[in-house]
Amino acid sequence: MQISTPRIPRKYLPLVIVFAVLVLFMPRTAKFNYDYKKGSPWPYETLVSQFDFPILKTEEQIREERGQGGPVVIPYYKYSEEIVSQAVKNVQSLDLGAWKSIRPAVVTRLEDIYSKGVISDARIKIDRSSAKVSDNLIYVQKNKRATQTARTEVYTVSEARDQLVALLAKTYPSVNLDSLFRRGGVYSVIVPNLVYDKTMTELTHAESDDYVSPTLGYVKADEKIVSKGEIVTAEIAQILDSYKEEYNKVYGYDGPRILLYLGNILLAIALCVILYLSIFFSNNKVFQDGNRYFYLLFVFLLASVITFIMLNFAPSLMYVIPYPVFALYLIAFFRKRVVLPVYVVILLPLLIFSGGGMELFIMFLLAGAVTIETFGYLSNGWQQFLNALIIFGVEIVVFFGFRLIDVGSNAGWWLDAIQIFVGSMLTVALYPLIFLFEKMFNLVSTTRLVELADTNNPLIKELSAKAPGTFQHCLQVMNMVDSVGRAVDANVPLLRAAALYHDIGKMQNPMCFIENQSVAEGSPKYHDGKTPAESAADIIRHVDDGLAIAQEHRLPDLLQDFIRTHHGTGAATYFLNQYLNAGGDPEDTSAFYYHGERPHTKEQVILMICDSIEAASRTLKEYTPEACDRFVEGIVGAKEKAGQMEDADITIHDLKVVKSILKTYLQQLYHGRIAYPKRKR
Repeated sequence: MQISTPRIPRKYLPLVIVFAVLVLFMPRTAKFNYDYKKGSPWPYETLVSQFDFPILKTEEQIREERGQGGPVVIPYYKYSEEIVSQAVKNVQSLDLGAWKSIRPAVVTRLEDIYSKGVISDARIKIDRSSAKVSDNLIYVQKNKRATQTARTEVYTVSEARDQLVALLAKTYPSVNLDSLFRRGGVYSVIVPNLVYDKTMTELTHAESDDYVSPTLGYVKADEKIVSKGEIVTAEIAQILDSYKEEYNKVYGYDGPRILLYLGNILLAIALCVILYLSIFFSNNKVFQDGNRYFYLLFVFLLASVITFIMLNFAPSLMYVIPYPVFALYLIAFFRKRVVLPVYVVILLPLLIFSGGGMELFIMFLLAGAVTIETFGYLSNGWQQFLNALIIFGVEIVVFFGFRLIDVGSNAGWWLDAIQIFVGSMLTVALYPLIFLFEKMFNLVSTTRLVELADTNNPLIKELSAKAPGTFQHCLQVMNMVDSVGRAVDANVPLLRAAALYHDIGKMQNPMCFIENQSVAEGSPKYHDGKTPAESAADIIRHVDDGLAIAQEHRLPDLLQDFIRTHHGTGAATYFLNQYLNAGGDPEDTSAFYYHGERPHTKEQVILMICDSIEAASRTLKEYTPEACDRFVEGIVGAKEKAGQMEDADITIHDLKVVKSILKTYLQQLYHGRIAYPKRKR
């Protein structure tokens, strides 16, 4: 079989649409591209903070502070413009002697310091004996708006004095600024412009007795976080975690936006190419079936969009997404050799864009692979919940595996475990969407095929009542195609359903077919008194009748194709030979040929062969290995000679296997039995 890529542009247009949607939904911030483990050396260059960020406390630290008792009170200050104006006026009136020329610079720098805020050196005292004053945070009210600010973002009076000297020392290195400011009285005019408001402090925290500050301190811009080769201790890891949180939330990307968009475009192209190749090398004939191809792209796109939305708006809830259900959406309509590669591609956005991408990728990959195998056995009713528990078991094992190798990251593990459990159960809740997708894309799921192959189906029960011989023939063919299909890796559920319905048209005129006629001597024979052409027309009509019944009962198009092709364009041989033996014109035999279609899939070929062999096998006189071998070879050879397999997607090797299985099947079905001796009186 020669592999060829789809050359029709419409086969690539859906991929272009997928690409556009991926670019549209991809995260607009850069990923924090550093992986680190506590106790391991920092493998990258020295990391310096690009911005100010708070060091976030761990959940253990917050719980420990709450357990120590006593609330933490955040002091409340009001910004005073009057104090700033008065301080500036006082500086302008000071006598700086020979260095009065630096007065404008002093005023400018002092205004810069006051713009951040200056508080008193004295510690705040709270009346409540159990209360603790926060050393890290304060509230600053400016222009009637209060904001929570890090304590390190403002100055105490002594810090303001030191900062003023430090700022001016760069400009006037030859001046003893400290001595000048003490002698000239500059230090004395620096007073707090952030005025402590005791009443607002009490009001702000009156209902916050259990408040614990979520931060442990601040790291300023350009401050070193960790050096290359330095061991990542628990303290450094906490700082790195805080930096990563702030980086991804606010400062995800500080470079040219065009580069970010270009990166997203390249990644989207890569995902589309990998998806295309996974389909091409697993089963390139998917490209020829528009509905199945569009559905496969739809499932990939649905999973990717959900991933990007969650990463953008709720990255902490990634465990809840039931990724294994996407494997179920695929296995319902595709073979395993297609499902697994495509499912891996579905998970790639997690690996690329998620902060914990490796853990999530491995977790959902294993869970999905197990689901693909187990769902075939656990798909009915309550068994789906058992399958969900298996998914949960696989995911929780991977989850704890990563927790064990990441020392100190076990805080709140039970919340993540609950998410994993909920996500596993969602596979049961979301699985019924398959039936909606089945209608949307005009597909036939494995579940639907299994339901159709149930002999309690009303249409099959009607066949059994009207044409019992045909019904038994269909059952035998169903058993045959089941054995053959498993041997050549065909779609067995499809074959079983097709075998059960392929002769459904015989219900319209059951007595026309010998299997439904009475064997009692003297019983009337349907074809007595008819010409060979008339009899052939009645026989051939069961294909058209079958299609009409199938359309009336809305059987899937997939099954109607089997009705149309199970005789191909072959002849009603019995009556054709009668016609020719009676001197009929060999050039005028069109009335004896079926006007269906030749098979074009492996499954249709299997049904055609099994149908012919089951019907003809009843004429065999013996069932020795040699007789079965000649019989099967003759039937299949005649089909090949008549060109019935020229359009079919079946290999020579598959045909050899089919013939071998059928030879063995006939010998086992019609094996000899011993004669029971009669008892003597």
